[in-house]
Amino acid sequence: MKSLSLLLPLLVLLNSCSDNTPSQSIVGPAPSTSQAASETPAGADFSTERNAYFGDLHVHTMYSYDAFIFGTTSSPDDAYQFAKGGALTHPAGFEMQLDVPLDFYGVTDHAYYLGVLREMAIGDSEVARHEVAEGMDALGDDIAYRRRMFAKFRDFARSDRRMEIMDGVVVKTAWDDIVAAANRHNDPGNFTAFVGYEYTTSGSEYENLHRNVIFRGAEVPDMPFSKLNSVNPEDLWEWMDTNRAQGIESLAIPHNSNGSNGMMFQLTDFSGRPLDSSYANQRMRNEPLVEITQVKGASDTHPALSPNDEWSEFEIMPFRIGIRLPSQPQGSYVREAYLNGLEMEANQGFNPYKFGLIGSSDSHNSSAAGPEDDHWSKVALLDSDGQRRGSVPLDTPRDNGEIYQDTYYNYWGAAGLAGVWAEENTRESIYDAFRRKETFGTSGPRMKVRFFAGYNLPALDDSELVSKAYANGVPMGSDLLGDDGQNPSFLMWAAKDPNGTPLQRVQIIKGWVENGAAMEKVFDVACSDGAVVDPQTRRCPDNGARVNIADCSISAGVGAAELRASWQDLEFDPDQHAFYYVRALENPSCRWSTWDAIRAGVEPRPDMPSTLQERVWSSPIWITPN
Repeated sequence: MKSLSLLLPLLVLLNSCSDNTPSQSIVGPAPSTSQAASETPAGADFSTERNAYFGDLHVHTMYSYDAFIFGTTSSPDDAYQFAKGGALTHPAGFEMQLDVPLDFYGVTDHAYYLGVLREMAIGDSEVARHEVAEGMDALGDDIAYRRRMFAKFRDFARSDRRMEIMDGVVVKTAWDDIVAAANRHNDPGNFTAFVGYEYTTSGSEYENLHRNVIFRGAEVPDMPFSKLNSVNPEDLWEWMDTNRAQGIESLAIPHNSNGSNGMMFQLTDFSGRPLDSSYANQRMRNEPLVEITQVKGASDTHPALSPNDEWSEFEIMPFRIGIRLPSQPQGSYVREAYLNGLEMEANQGFNPYKFGLIGSSDSHNSSAAGPEDDHWSKVALLDSDGQRRGSVPLDTPRDNGEIYQDTYYNYWGAAGLAGVWAEENTRESIYDAFRRKETFGTSGPRMKVRFFAGYNLPALDDSELVSKAYANGVPMGSDLLGDDGQNPSFLMWAAKDPNGTPLQRVQIIKGWVENGAAMEKVFDVACSDGAVVDPQTRRCPDNGARVNIADCSISAGVGAAELRASWQDLEFDPDQHAFYYVRALENPSCRWSTWDAIRAGVEPRPDMPSTLQERVWSSPIWITPN
């Protein structure tokens, strides 16, 4: 998929304002998609002003134990073909296909027992004859049977005998196939296929500490580093540092901090020691990005952490991963981590939580997540229809009176995607964008966002807006030094998915440290439909967009295809550590669960959100006192 430059015809110039300063907004057509990337010769898309590319860096195939045992038999080759626009058959039998191909993709199967479940079911090696493998060759349509087989495997893998089923030859064979598939499908200038895998570790009480490891190029280790090597993520970073010294470059991307019960962004290391500069440097060297949204919920913030943010209750997944134990909000959400990082930087001189943002899916179907109106599920047969994922009533209520499937899948969402600004569609260019954190995450739609800060930024109607913004400022993911004599300007631009719902508003989320305490505030900076921000509330007025729950139709002629703003923070203090990031919201639309209900001819489940506001988040810009 190709992306146009930010420079677009300016149709309407609006005057928006906040409680800080006037800002300008421009409403007009969003960039349109052009021909598929596969039709473009390598290098033809190169732009010094950088293009927006969309992808998914969190996808599981038949080699992941929890994908295969629940019905996924598609390969890494199948996954990359799907990302390039090919059709893929879901384990439940229906077809999945993207309306528009993706620009980049990364198969990230669990390194933990990589390929072993599949070998137990169809192989003839020693591990296929192990007692745990008994019955694995009889997996069929009975989901209860599959669950029993999974529980048997899971319990054995947690026992002291777990290394009995760690077959290095099987793991190596699967890894080599994953690497070869990525290299086969990588097509510079047209489609980027990254080599990757998931490091799947947790705390002792199921606190999620999973990371996806993405390699820059074709140089990869002989075997991936898994939980069986060490459960401590800091040992993963040591392994990555060692590889880097040997010319193998990679980065790790934490995901589902929302299910970590406070461990992902805790204020001590894995062993309980206070964080220090060495820890911060190593973590940032190896983990420049974090996954802010995916099927298992959003990890931006939580109502308990951001009570003054009216949009904080978005796709909240309240449990740890794989078990219905509650996950505490503190230490589990990205915005709070940003604030804690500022406090550490202000008081101790280091910040281990300076992440850029992406989204991805965590699909276990070899596919992406699919749109809200055609949700493809996450884990193959387990949540493949409305009844199984709890959005449609059971045919017959249970003996205890339950009408819906007893599951936590109803908390899952149809998300998300990673976005980058890169010069061209190649491994090197996109990976370098990851490294400089010029990245953004969406809850699913292909919304675009750009964000700059500086002291001499161009006007919104400047014909060389982008080049001057790069020359005179810094883009998302960067640091800007505070200047005692000047207040920086911020330029932001958001565009709707060309095939999606119009935009409602663009916001800036600010965090800062004042008198030793972390603070946050949300500013609306651009409103749709010619509206202006109320200077007292810092909010756009309601634009009147509504959803008809009966058929999921939305208000016509309401919202914007594009919003831009130039904004200043009159509360800016050059001596304060601060961050700013952009969040742009679509008009409300139906959630996947409502679409399920409509297709089934039933009322939407009353205790599930019937609508949502899809969104895009930019990576932050950090202000560092000079």
